Amino acid sequence: MTLITGGSKCGKSRLAERFLDNCNGNKLYIATMQPFGEEAQTAIERHRKIRAGKGFETVEKYTGLHEIEVPENCHILLECMANLCANEMFGNNGFSDPTERIMQGIYHLKERSETLVVVTNNVGSDGVLYSTETNKYIEVMGRLNALTAVLSDNVIECVYGVPVMLKGNICC
Repeated sequence: MTLITGGSKCGKSRLAERFLDNCNGNKLYIATMQPFGEEAQTAIERHRKIRAGKGFETVEKYTGLHEIEVPENCHILLECMANLCANEMFGNNGFSDPTERIMQGIYHLKERSETLVVVTNNVGSDGVLYSTETNKYIEVMGRLNALTAVLSDNVIECVYGVPVMLKGNICC
């Protein structure tokens, strides 16, 4: 299992896909970004173009990762934890703290896959004051990222397109 973190538009997705380039068998891309608005649609299209021709089956799953049926010998890319957390917290059936529910989904994917690559965002490092709801989101994301990092064999921060190994020893 590999966790890839970093800021916005720093190359996390491209790096994550590289981990699965040479994997044989089913490749599942779990997309968590809901297509709300033009900016989201643009991001979704950009990601579709990036992974075109790479053999991924895309599953759009905005909440409830634990419900996904995972084929045998599957390699999974989960894109991304920050969207998933926002969906779980602020969606129609929102959970004030979805940590347990999301981690249940991560365990589910890890147990059933050959390879799991999780993309997340570093959302708590800018030091700006936010609303109570946003501060709660940042707190939950920090907890999710920490729990997922412990569970992962490899943790990589993508900085300006450059992978920086935080845990593990693989080359990418």
